Amino acid sequence: MSLLVISSTTVEAWEIAQEEPFITPYVKGQIKWFIIGSFFYLFFAGFDYRKLKKWSWILYVGMIVMLFGLFFTAPIQNVQRWYRIPGLGMMFQPSEYAKLIVVITLSLFLETRAFEIRTRSVTWQAILIVMVPFLLILKQPDLGTSLVLYPIALVMFYFGGIKKKVVAVMSILALCGLFFVSLMFTGVLSHEEMRPYVTKVIKDYQFERLNPNTYHQQASQTAIALGGITGSGWRKSEFSGRQWLPAAHTDSVFAAYSEDFGLIGVFLMLMLFFGLIYFSFQVTAVAKDPFGRLLSAGITVYLAMHMIVNMGMMCGFLPITGVPLVMITYGGSSVLSTMTALGILQSIYSRRFMF
Repeated sequence: MSLLVISSTTVEAWEIAQEEPFITPYVKGQIKWFIIGSFFYLFFAGFDYRKLKKWSWILYVGMIVMLFGLFFTAPIQNVQRWYRIPGLGMMFQPSEYAKLIVVITLSLFLETRAFEIRTRSVTWQAILIVMVPFLLILKQPDLGTSLVLYPIALVMFYFGGIKKKVVAVMSILALCGLFFVSLMFTGVLSHEEMRPYVTKVIKDYQFERLNPNTYHQQASQTAIALGGITGSGWRKSEFSGRQWLPAAHTDSVFAAYSEDFGLIGVFLMLMLFFGLIYFSFQVTAVAKDPFGRLLSAGITVYLAMHMIVNMGMMCGFLPITGVPLVMITYGGSSVLSTMTALGILQSIYSRRFMF
């Protein structure tokens, strides 16, 4: 699915798209990342996940250094999210790996502090583990990636046994925020009428991200609508094919896929995603130690939130914030971090009978 939609949206000339070769330069790049990602998956599937405990804090400190170091690099596309790798013509996005590293570190912390998990100090330390990368990623700015950390922390706090009041407050805050955004994006609340009130709390440019009437928001919904039931057909979608849909092979890949393959194609994709999340939670159910249970739960939410947020923002329910659709969106950092996460899940599952 990933290669099909990337091939469809990266042809050089839409008018002769049917005559263009399947393997465009972007498809070639994605195949390369899938091959490298497969090695990552196999390595971590064979790697005893419990050995990650020894590396978790080293990885965490390294991740913080990498995120902080971005502010001393030249901006790319007016944001500071990537490192350029000299000589290879590649870019490295630390925030994609930061989410997985936070899951690993938080899993170890909650396991080692199990006997004092309900104390105030442990609660604040757990929040701090998530808050530091959250703020650094938000500063890039990368609102979508930073917000993915929130539900990850919420679910892991629940499984880890953090005070019920803390989990309840976090849940209420999340629901209130989601409810407010939903009202704005469904037109119940006017974006412009809310501006003088909301900008007292956040900056004007931050509030502008909640604008449901941007060209990107309208274009993504148009592409989905044009797909209809059966879709326009591979490389026959005029809207995304003529590059009227921004970032069709990256952020907007779901909308481009929907235009090509329609509701039937979307249903098939959703079934595959549902299967992935269902079996990931089954790993949580059979994990034999707290570290494995917390780690698998965090990874599962990590995967699920990417799916929900990406599809939600393309359908006009959430602001467009650059969250990739796992295993579909073009990009090396997303593919490698996802394949690593799946490899760790496999490692947990295959060692469920080991003590």
